[in-house]
Amino acid sequence: MTAAPDPGTAPRRSLPRRLAPLAGLALILLLFFTLRLDRYVSFGVLRDNRAAVTGFVGAHAILAPLLFIGLYIVTIAASLPIGAILSVSGGFLFGTVPGTLYVLIGATSGATALFLAAQTAIGDSLKRRMGPAGERLARDLEGNAFSYLLVLRLVPLFPFVLVNLVPALVGIKLRAYVAATFLGIIPASFVYVSIGSGLGALLERGETPDLSTIFSRDVLVPLLGLAVLALIPVVYRRFKAKQPA
Repeated sequence: MTAAPDPGTAPRRSLPRRLAPLAGLALILLLFFTLRLDRYVSFGVLRDNRAAVTGFVGAHAILAPLLFIGLYIVTIAASLPIGAILSVSGGFLFGTVPGTLYVLIGATSGATALFLAAQTAIGDSLKRRMGPAGERLARDLEGNAFSYLLVLRLVPLFPFVLVNLVPALVGIKLRAYVAATFLGIIPASFVYVSIGSGLGALLERGETPDLSTIFSRDVLVPLLGLAVLALIPVVYRRFKAKQPA
């Protein structure tokens, strides 16, 4: 007579099923470069099709934002290298405030999709294989997950795709990941979308926007200041832990 399975233990999914979401995103990335789809996402293409695109946005007040958010979700989830162009285009097509909101929704949703795919594929197995030092690191990251992630999101010096993947591999909670992602990308998203609000004049002159503005001192220094503030809770908890009971 076979023993009944423990009802408190969830059955583990097979390796192909665990890898399927991440493999699907990798396939999208491969097709993007294989089919040279990057040729259709550029400021030059937007300039040449400006009338048609702005006409579609004006005629479809609900559908156009939904399509934009959907494209942004796929872009971030599959790590396509067109996020900055989409952000600037969002400001051009929808305005600064709505465009920023659409970018935040799309970027957070796409990052969350990649986070869940990576966590399902290799996150749990990697965590089980960690030694004592790795487990201590994971506990520290998990205990201060929101602050650490907020710093990584605020400072645009870390690759976005790397910041999406690493938290999934060390077992950070989804709630902290989503909250830190949404709040942390607000400043940079607003800067990029704001650039798009003046994109029309640049396109008329045959110019393209300077996306390196995000790395200028006037933008980067305030972001670094916010990152330091985000680390204050971590420093306080470490200081309090060292005090005698």
